[in-house]
Amino acid sequence: MDIVIKLSQFLLSLSLLIILHELGHFIPAKLFKTRVEKFYLFFDVKFSLFKKKIGETVYGIGWLPLGGYVKIAGMIDESMDTEQMKKEPQPWEFRSKPAWQRLIIMLGGVIVNFVLAFIIYIGMAWYYGEKYVSNESVKDGVWVVSDDLKNAGMQNGDKIVSIDGQKLEKFNEAQAKILTAETVEVKRNNENITLNLPKDFIGKQIENKGGMMISVRSPFVVGMVSEESANKEVLQPKDLILEVNGQSIKFFDEADSILKPFAGQEVDAKIKRDDQVQEVKLRLNDEGKIGVGLGMLSNEDLEKMGLFELKKEQYSLLQSFSVGIKKGKDQLFGYGKQLKKIANPETGAYKGVGGFKAIYDIFPQTWSWEMFWGITAILSIMLGVMNLLPIPALDGGHVMFLLYEIVTGRKPSDKFMEYAQTVGFFILIGLLLFANGNDIFKAIFGK
Repeated sequence: MDIVIKLSQFLLSLSLLIILHELGHFIPAKLFKTRVEKFYLFFDVKFSLFKKKIGETVYGIGWLPLGGYVKIAGMIDESMDTEQMKKEPQPWEFRSKPAWQRLIIMLGGVIVNFVLAFIIYIGMAWYYGEKYVSNESVKDGVWVVSDDLKNAGMQNGDKIVSIDGQKLEKFNEAQAKILTAETVEVKRNNENITLNLPKDFIGKQIENKGGMMISVRSPFVVGMVSEESANKEVLQPKDLILEVNGQSIKFFDEADSILKPFAGQEVDAKIKRDDQVQEVKLRLNDEGKIGVGLGMLSNEDLEKMGLFELKKEQYSLLQSFSVGIKKGKDQLFGYGKQLKKIANPETGAYKGVGGFKAIYDIFPQTWSWEMFWGITAILSIMLGVMNLLPIPALDGGHVMFLLYEIVTGRKPSDKFMEYAQTVGFFILIGLLLFANGNDIFKAIFGK
């Protein structure tokens, strides 16, 4: 059932994005009286699951869910219909239209993608509001989980001030921003320190499967108790470990250094269970561990303990516009930074490039409209940006040649466009093979 829910969200989001993107080409084409021969969701290689001709356009659903397309008459596209191009240009064909009209038709898809993302973020701000941890209220600083962040100089208890020179207001955004950052400014002992992250920082995090890098410092709450633990009869999930051998443990990140000196010994300890403090004896193994996992508290519980302030904002429709637009801009520029990292082999970011399985894995196993719309919005931005890349088979490639034509007044020949489209097609196939090959490699080798 979990797989069905996950797959349903994936296909619904993908279908919505493809249909709206292609409508972005279809509508201006129709407005400029350009004939659209096909409008397809998914690719109809050899056959279609469904098709129906209405007017001059065949509407259909293909069987291969790798995208979709509109086939515009008189245009060299992925269909490579060169026979049509050998005939005399007709008034209803794409090639017969002024360059500015062709430019609008080609830009229509990505414009719809960007507009859709901003509309979703505005709608989410209005309907759901916003809940976040105020970075300024994180009193005791961060717990540094990533060894690479530790190697860069970040320490437990540091308070993040800014990332790449931009003040951090919402702690929830810290991890995503640090992933593509070059510098992080922290406050330590009332002194501001700028840490320089290594160029291949993002690559190393990807190799470590992109786990948690930092968190708010959390008390030592017992999660799962191991069956091999000598303390399985003493400790229970949700117990709060307060003290070991007379030494106070306020945060989980302090436990390791406090426990290790007593490796292999039995120690006196104080725990809190159901609001009652109890004295117990704990047996440590030879590595100085007590054989439990860390239990996670909710943000509401951590707020009650005074570790930070959880802000809940509800916005009017008017306020939602500024909040949603800012969110959209942040996501757009954030994705641009990711692409810049991917384009530089030294960063190792290319290791994180994924295909359709990577997108599928983003969706949760339980249905959540809030998560669905949030994921759809960022995928819409990604689709828009990717389609703007100056690769001939993509919208960005067509836009590049149209801008050349508008500036120089010279139109590239049909033969040149055929060659360019072929080259672009092979580049796209290579990118698809690389991205989905990455998915397969990770699935097989777990990397």
